Amino acid sequence: MGHLEYSEAKKVVVKGLFILGVVTIAEVLIALLGNGHIIHGFKMAKIIFYPIMIVLSLYKAYFIVYEFMHMRYEIKGLAMSVLLPTLLLVWAIIAFFQEGNSWEKRREQIQQKNMESAHEVQQSNETGMLDDRTYHMQ
Repeated sequence: MGHLEYSEAKKVVVKGLFILGVVTIAEVLIALLGNGHIIHGFKMAKIIFYPIMIVLSLYKAYFIVYEFMHMRYEIKGLAMSVLLPTLLLVWAIIAFFQEGNSWEKRREQIQQKNMESAHEVQQSNETGMLDDRTYHMQ
């Protein structure tokens, strides 16, 4: 924006703020609608709801970086040196979510096994006899 006149730069900023405002209002409305806060009983399917929210958020991030952080006006090499590591960050976030999901599923399996073991021990205590599996577990 250094090559623009003040009035032109002001128009660019106002236009940018307007675009960001419209996208933000759209995100809020979609979130409220998708979770059933606007129309009671209506919930948008997550397979539709989540991608829409992700796309709108990524568009806002792209617009902010390119317009307000002046990446649009930089040479391509500098812009890529900033944007390509961002892809690694996105990959890392996806990997962390996947790892967390795996831990959650394993935790549920462990809790289920513990409940089964406790139930077997309780049954063996009621009969006064330990079967081989219960004896080896203790």
